[in-house]
Amino acid sequence: MKTQSDGAHVVPVRVYLAVFAALMVLTAVTTAAAFHDLGPLNNVVALGVATLKATLVVLFFMHARYGTRLTPLVITAGLFWLLILIALSLTDYLTRGWLGVPGR
Repeated sequence: MKTQSDGAHVVPVRVYLAVFAALMVLTAVTTAAAFHDLGPLNNVVALGVATLKATLVVLFFMHARYGTRLTPLVITAGLFWLLILIALSLTDYLTRGWLGVPGR
């Protein structure tokens, strides 16, 4: 078991409880938003809340906040790779109508 003398960061239980409470509140916000018609903002609200919840999980439960300097680099590289994949998928999707289909 690691102790503080081993160089591991010890997180107080109250921090975990606060993050858990925040996640529960954000889940309630997601549920409440699902029952209201916000028009085109439905997706924006849902993705915003999901991003905030994922950030809390990564920072506190996965200990990325207390990691070494390499941790943010790995997280940034993963997000950059995700952006590349999304961009390549969008280039395919957005250019499908350029060639035209005979008979239409």
